[in-house]
Amino acid sequence: MKKRFRIKNNEEFQFVFKKGKSFANRQLVIYYIEKPGQSHFRVGLSVGKKIGNAVTRNRIKRYLRQAFQELEGQIKYPHDIVIIARNQTKDMGYEEVKKSLTHLLYKERLLKGKCFG
Repeated sequence: MKKRFRIKNNEEFQFVFKKGKSFANRQLVIYYIEKPGQSHFRVGLSVGKKIGNAVTRNRIKRYLRQAFQELEGQIKYPHDIVIIARNQTKDMGYEEVKKSLTHLLYKERLLKGKCFG
């Protein structure tokens, strides 16, 4: 995922948490806010230490980044999106993570068209 698509600063994370909307399923929590001046969406990932060791956390983040890369053309922009992984994600494979993420984005109308799967 390109750097311009990432949220890195704590202030930006906190802004999305405080001002944005949230939605969750059993595996992931999504916070999002519309940013009218932006020409693309941005993503921030959060995987807490309770989920597992560094190897497990990095694997989950890698899966989420790859899923966003594959869905890049379908995500509505200008949004800032923060994804928080829950404990159940540690046992999931890539396809399950992508399906869970797609489900959340679809439910919150952040995907263009009727693409679900």
